Amino acid sequence: MPNKVVINLATGLEDAERVTVAYLVGGAAVEQGKHVTMFLTKEAVRLAVPGYGEALACDGCPPLAKLAQQYADGGGNLLVCPICFNARKLDAGELVANAQIGGATPLWEWVGDDHATVFSY
Repeated sequence: MPNKVVINLATGLEDAERVTVAYLVGGAAVEQGKHVTMFLTKEAVRLAVPGYGEALACDGCPPLAKLAQQYADGGGNLLVCPICFNARKLDAGELVANAQIGGATPLWEWVGDDHATVFSY
């Protein structure tokens, strides 16, 4: 059974429910002892900036900030697409603690020869 999980997230707060689901799946995976990397592309790269994820996706949804913190506390990582990040003129010096800039090559290096379960939102 694969021990690595990749969550590909391409949306930010323009679809906060999708972000909520990605964090719920990632949080559940880290609770199960999986090694999890969330690959942030397009508008999702903003989630790597402190304070951006301060939102509530829907009535009855848990706050995104709480889900993001639980994901980080469980060891979940964020890999931030450098092209998408730079296109939005964001500051790479101001990333949340569990985020790093990296594209497809670092993602494949992280997966290595292991099998990975992939979710895409």
